[in-house]
Amino acid sequence: MKQMRMRWKMLLPTVFLLAMAFSSTVFAAEEETLYVPGLHATFWALVPAIVAIGLALITKEVYSSLFVGILMGALLYSGFEFELTITHIFSDGIIGVLSDSYNVGILVFLVILGAMVSLMNKAGGSAAFGQFAAGKIKNRVGAQLATILLGVLIFIDDYFNCLTVGSVMRPVTDKFKVSRSKLAYLIDATAAPICIIAPISSWAAAVTGFVEGEDGFSIFIRAIPYNFYAILTIVMMVGMVLMKTEFGKMKEHERNAARKGDLFTTPGRPYENTKEEKVNAKGGVVDLLIPIAALIVCCVIGMIYTGGFFEGAGFVEAFSNSDASLGLTLGSFFGLVITVILYQIRRVLSFKECMDCIPEGFRAMVPAILILTFAWTLKAMTDSLGADVYVAGLVESSAGAFMNFLPAIIFVVGCFLAFATGTSWGTFGILIPIVVAVFQNGDPQMMIMSISACMAGAVCGDHCSPISDTTIMASAGAQCEHVNHVTTQLPYAVVAAVVSFITYIVAGFVKSAWIALPVGIVLMLLTLFALRGINGVVEADQ
Repeated sequence: MKQMRMRWKMLLPTVFLLAMAFSSTVFAAEEETLYVPGLHATFWALVPAIVAIGLALITKEVYSSLFVGILMGALLYSGFEFELTITHIFSDGIIGVLSDSYNVGILVFLVILGAMVSLMNKAGGSAAFGQFAAGKIKNRVGAQLATILLGVLIFIDDYFNCLTVGSVMRPVTDKFKVSRSKLAYLIDATAAPICIIAPISSWAAAVTGFVEGEDGFSIFIRAIPYNFYAILTIVMMVGMVLMKTEFGKMKEHERNAARKGDLFTTPGRPYENTKEEKVNAKGGVVDLLIPIAALIVCCVIGMIYTGGFFEGAGFVEAFSNSDASLGLTLGSFFGLVITVILYQIRRVLSFKECMDCIPEGFRAMVPAILILTFAWTLKAMTDSLGADVYVAGLVESSAGAFMNFLPAIIFVVGCFLAFATGTSWGTFGILIPIVVAVFQNGDPQMMIMSISACMAGAVCGDHCSPISDTTIMASAGAQCEHVNHVTTQLPYAVVAAVVSFITYIVAGFVKSAWIALPVGIVLMLLTLFALRGINGVVEADQ
């Protein structure tokens, strides 16, 4: 009996302590989940991104600008309380985004792509293709058109597009004195704009996943003719290359490149002294084409695999349900394996040389990975302040009053949100469900136009934003200083955005892409002729 009492005396305090610990954990969790910052879902939620973007454009320095924006977001979230500010930056921010499996997959994908680019360069594949292309290309116009064509052909993913087109075409554009800023623009303008109108791409898969209660893939197809920004950006890009005209900061960069051979123009030129690999005489064009083809095929297979294609789902359904991060990671890994095996069979590189390319590729991607991590963290700060709720409220409040102008309004809201947050996909996730809810049972045609306006606005804002991952990748692919790329591309993107905005107003009244789109194309061409008349042409000295 005494032993029983002793056991109870020992057990009761233990049970009490466990109960207290459990209850405190639960209450702490409840308090944590219930915490809402005082500035939640107000304009202040967008201030951190605005600060970061403004500082980057003023100081020409990206890393510190992004961190100041992150710090501003954490201070607004915590109410300027020190401990919560620090924990929010690192625990909820940097560590949080690097713990996200999707983000980690993208980083692994980038590292593997960096390794493959290093492999193709070291094997001589890129140099061989450059020599082949140089023999076919006769001038600056041809070099730029070839860059655009390659960008159009690599439509599977924007990251893949940026890095591959950059590594392949950089030697060619350098030879014909095309500035790195112009190369970065050509890469960026054929990355997201092509992916957003390609039915078989990681972007199409993302968009269809946000259209709940509808056939997302069918809606994506029907929305393509209304994606005015993407289509008009391509028209503008090709038109300016053929007209040999530039404006804004790009004009200075292109004239310096064409007449002086200065590909960088500004004092900041981090890639100027990049060590070029010694050309491998054993390498051939096949050592570039097969790895790229293997990457495309393996990435497509990887994406449909994650969507359940091999478990009975149809191709379209599997692509719509795919996990782009995991699919691209798996596809790039097998593409890397195929490339190493190819080079072993052809004996252009030893196995040790192939393995040495992996850390080299990693090192090449470090600047882009660091900027991406900060950009994701900044988005986490704006999310915690309720930026999505604030923007959703703006869209819903304008739905009834300006129905015919709604596609144009949604386009502007999408531009602003993607510019401030640096993410197209996040903008899709916020705006598309709202549009579907507003028009699902009312006006299907207006729903299609508005969804397309969401996509176009998101791509436009992403195209302009210095904290966008695609903008960062385009800079890395072209080996162009990031701020140079942003400042030279911004005027071009704004021109395309203004013409697209007017075209969406026309579409809101006529409700037909086959009337509005030709109007937009004619307006864009007239704008280009006006710009050519004002700025003249840019040609290399003979």
